[in-house]
Amino acid sequence: MKFNIRGEKVKVTDAIRNHIEEKIGRLDRYFETPDTLTANVLVKVQGINQIVEVTIPAKKFILRGEVKDKDLYAAIDLASDKLERQIRKNKTRMKRNNKKSPVIDFTLDFEEENTEQDETKIVKRKLIEMKPMSEEEAILQMNLLDHAFYIFKDSDTNEVAVVYRRQDDDYGIIKVK
Repeated sequence: MKFNIRGEKVKVTDAIRNHIEEKIGRLDRYFETPDTLTANVLVKVQGINQIVEVTIPAKKFILRGEVKDKDLYAAIDLASDKLERQIRKNKTRMKRNNKKSPVIDFTLDFEEENTEQDETKIVKRKLIEMKPMSEEEAILQMNLLDHAFYIFKDSDTNEVAVVYRRQDDDYGIIKVK
């Protein structure tokens, strides 16, 4: 796996870089062709907290984890553990959705656009590529991204829909006509 490691308000030293590559590199065993993947790692400081964001875009899913901790090395370890738990938790679903290849395969769903803060307080914009998928695939993708909702195009009805996590940990669907 290749690494794109950036620091925000923190200098990424060789020791930090090596620790990230060692811990996140352990995920290589879950991918069929890890050499084609790039792990985007952002290390930043927010008050006393060290934040580590890891995003691994691949062919069919995006694997993402964000962790806050007071110790940077502990945050890196926790992020690696979180990503590994996501893979293990969703492994059977991913195998079922990807019947052609029994190995986990991830894909990029959207591109981020950096925008400057304006009067309306919009601080981030995302361009989403709407690929048709089932409701189960949308729930899987939402869980892999660790988001509370996910917008997708329903493969059965060809309509735009939103799946979201309810407070009782069940899921809801909003359909758009």
